[in-house]
Formats: sequence, C-alpha cells, structure tokens
Amino acid sequence: MAETKRIVQELLNRIGVKVDGRDPWDIQVHDDRFYSLILKDKNLGLGESYMDGWWDCRRPDEFLCRILLGRMNEKVRGSLKMLLPLLHGLLFNVQSRRRSHKVVQKHYNLDNELFLSFLDPYNQYSCAYFNGTDDLNEAQTNKLELIAKKIRAHEGGHVLDVGSGWGGLAKYLAEKYACTVTGINLSEEQITFAREFCRGLPVDVLYCDYRDVSGEYDKIVSVGMFEHVGYKNYRAFMQVIHSCLKNGGVFLLHTIGGNESDVRADPWIAKYIFPNSMLPSLAQITDAAEGLFLVEDFHNFGPHYDKTLMSWHGKFLDVWPLLQHKYDERFKRMWEYYLLSCAAAFRARYIHVWQLVLTKYGTPQPQCRYA
Repeated sequence: MAETKRIVQELLNRIGVKVDGRDPWDIQVHDDRFYSLILKDKNLGLGESYMDGWWDCRRPDEFLCRILLGRMNEKVRGSLKMLLPLLHGLLFNVQSRRRSHKVVQKHYNLDNELFLSFLDPYNQYSCAYFNGTDDLNEAQTNKLELIAKKIRAHEGGHVLDVGSGWGGLAKYLAEKYACTVTGINLSEEQITFAREFCRGLPVDVLYCDYRDVSGEYDKIVSVGMFEHVGYKNYRAFMQVIHSCLKNGGVFLLHTIGGNESDVRADPWIAKYIFPNSMLPSLAQITDAAEGLFLVEDFHNFGPHYDKTLMSWHGKFLDVWPLLQHKYDERFKRMWEYYLLSCAAAFRARYIHVWQLVLTKYGTPQPQCRYA
C-alpha cells in the first residue's frame, strides 16, 4: 500500500496536484484503497472511488482537467479488466437494434423530474451556445436558432428530428418557423412528455429506431444522438439519412466527438451513465458520409459545452434538496462526477462538440451564417 501511495502521489505532483493540499484542485483522500484502485482501474476506479466517498476536492472539474491535460490516463497501465471493453467493442456490435435500448433504460428513462430540474425551458440536453450571453436559457435558445438558420428552416418545411429528446427543438421549429416536425425516439418517458409539450403544434413524436425511418424530409437534424450509434453503424446511419433527405435538403449533425478514432467509451461513463455509447472522431464521421454527402460547414464550439455542464451542475446542486427523497448520496456524487468530469474533458479539449451541415451531391451550396 505504501508503494502504490508513493507512485500515485508522485504522478499527481507532476501535474501540480497535491494530496491534502490547499489549492482548489488538490484532493483529500479519505480511504487509502483509492491509490491501488486508480492504478488498477484508471478512469473507472477514479470515478467509482469518488462515488464511494474515498476522495474529495473543492474543484473536481479542475482536478480532472489537469489529469487529462497531463495525459495521466496514458501513463498508468490498466488491468486486464480495462481491456475487455475494447475487445467487446471490436468483436460485437454493441449498438445493435437490441442493445440500443440499454442506454434508454439506464439513462433517458430516468424520472423526468431529475432532468427537467436543471435544464432550460426548451429542455435541451445538449450543448448551449453562449454567444453574447452568460445565461443558460438564452444560450439554449441561441443554439436552437443556430440550428434553424443552418438548416434554412422555413414555413411548410418538413423536418425529421432524429433522437428528439423532450421535444424542445421540434417545438421551437414549429412555433418560430411554422415547420412540420417528425421526431423519433426510443425513450417512453421522453416521448410521453414531448407529445404533451408540443400539443397543438404540427409535431408528431414516434417511437422509432433510426434504422426504421421511412419517408422523405426537407430537413433532417440529429442533436446529441449520434454518440449512441456506434462505429459499426455509422455508415448505415448515413445511408438512412441519405435515403430520407429530399434532393436539395439539408442535414445537420450535432455530436460530441473525440480527437482519435476509438471503438469504446470511457469505462466509467459506459458503466454508469451511457451504456454502449461511443464518441466518433471526425475521420469516422467523414468516412461514413463519403460518397453520400458533401460537408458544407463544420463548426466546433466545444468550450460552450464546458460552460453548459457547469451551469447544469450549479442548477443540480440548487435543486438537490427537492430530489434527495428519490435518490441517495451515492447517486448525487455519481451525477456530480458525470457533469464535472465531462466539463473537464471539454476544458482540456480532450473531447469537442461539432455541428456539421451536410447536403447531397448536386445541392446548391447553402449559406451557413451563425454570427
């Protein structure tokens, strides 16, 4: 135990982090099992030990950002257990039709009260656009308007919203641009809410896997859903979108992405938050789109997701007294670690959020203005 403690403390010192130090990113270790666990299980052990209260920090986001900037995850050799997700991802299609429901049941079908307690009035569970504002609600409206401009939304246009969440984008496009919107989703909780949220508008929300979509649409959007498609299905996803998009139409893909092509997710995120999720690289996206679409516009605004997640975290802490009758302290620490570790990853530019505007061959080049 003494040797593992020395090794971990030495590694932390290299990135400017001290155990029981005074800086906000320094950590306080309450259980010495922490040291052997993170040497063995790396990211998974770091998250699980936080959930169990083995360590604390005044600014976990800053601590985790330093770990990523120092590439600590590459300097610590993991156990055989850490190789299994890689092998599983290589051998199996973990985002198959049957497995696609796992993330819905684990995450998106959680009580709506939890999510809606920290989201904006349009219930946007994706990156806001803090362009000229520090207010989360305004920033999320900015993001909706940004999407509307990029797809050239117009009265009478029929929009397909792939992975439509709680219906906020559909409602915005229907109210502000008089669009007809068809949303598809696999979360019963979200579908029930979205149908009521969009009542009286030309919005239809369907329980439907993206592989089963039919019909033709003037515009197609996918916001925060591509992370659940998986690298074995990227091409099939693009083929479905291509077949459903009318000639001259516009497809907007909004997704979190990673710097390098991978076949697995962060092990802690995959176990506790988004089972079978996977962040695409830009190379994987463009490879999947090759021969089907032209990339008209590429927009990286990852720093805005750092700010979004920190806003969500602040609101979550504010409403926790109203939620704690449903969730225990370990859940609270898990949710905090989720929001703060993701904020750290964006801050370290370890991951990004991208919007790509795609069109079919032969489409006149759209003007993508997003001042």
